[in-house]
Amino acid sequence: QVQLVESGGGLVQAGGSLRLSCAASGRTISDYTMGWFRQEPEKEREFLATINWSGGTTYYADSVRGRSTISRVDAKNTVYLQMNSLKPEDTAVYYCAADDYSGAVPLTRSYEYRYWGQGTQVTVSS
Repeated sequence: QVQLVESGGGLVQAGGSLRLSCAASGRTISDYTMGWFRQEPEKEREFLATINWSGGTTYYADSVRGRSTISRVDAKNTVYLQMNSLKPEDTAVYYCAADDYSGAVPLTRSYEYRYWGQGTQVTVSS
């Protein structure tokens, strides 16, 4: 079992930046694919970014590509999502996800991930 805990959310002004963290426990995630998603009320969970087990491959949704960076520090069992140039439409609950998939295809669908955190709220004011 893998437990995931997100942190780093909060209230930020438009144009600002946040770094979200996802700390894993229960076992090492060094051989896991990790992802970030977000969800607004009454909307489906939206894929944002994924990083493969080695950290050598990343993939981003169009909505955040160019202004977000996903990274991992396996020594800390932690994954990060750096988000810049935040917009009010980025307001949502942000979730971290993990799966023991080690293939080459980026995982972009929520059902492809086995483990989920509880989420952290990000609010961007205009």
